Amino acid sequence: MNDTLRQPTLHQQRMSAEMPDSFVVFLIGLRFKRLWKVHKWLPPVLAMNRMLKELSEKPELGLLSFESFYGRTTLLLQYWESKEKLLDYAINAFAEHIPAWKAFNRAGDTSSEFGIWHETYLVTPGHYEAIYVNMPPFGLGKAGKLHPAHGKRATAKDRFDIGHGV
Repeated sequence: MNDTLRQPTLHQQRMSAEMPDSFVVFLIGLRFKRLWKVHKWLPPVLAMNRMLKELSEKPELGLLSFESFYGRTTLLLQYWESKEKLLDYAINAFAEHIPAWKAFNRAGDTSSEFGIWHETYLVTPGHYEAIYVNMPPFGLGKAGKLHPAHGKRATAKDRFDIGHGV
């Protein structure tokens, strides 16, 4: 069977995710206004795929993991080692982002075909918690380290306190 079609391993017990330090959550996506104008929105979609391939093949660039969600508005959820790594990638003249951004800007007025957006969050220890039940490694649980959510990780308050060194 093809590995991409195989069901991922589920963690049936309650699991919590932790990161060793601060990290960045970067959300980016498109909102399609006219789905039939594929020739307008396909180039940035393909450019994003090239960037994700590059980032997956070069972990030193700082992307820890990502998840994709599709619909009329797409969402690409990314976890980065640091804001510095994210910002460095954005301006790296030898990486895929700059050529993609230049091509997007050269394409001219795309406002009638799709919208583009992003949000960036710097997350520090003690300011997040996560729980997963009957889930494969996902989101922060894929970017960080999973632990059974019992004992000192049993409640949301406990999980927040771990980040504060309590």
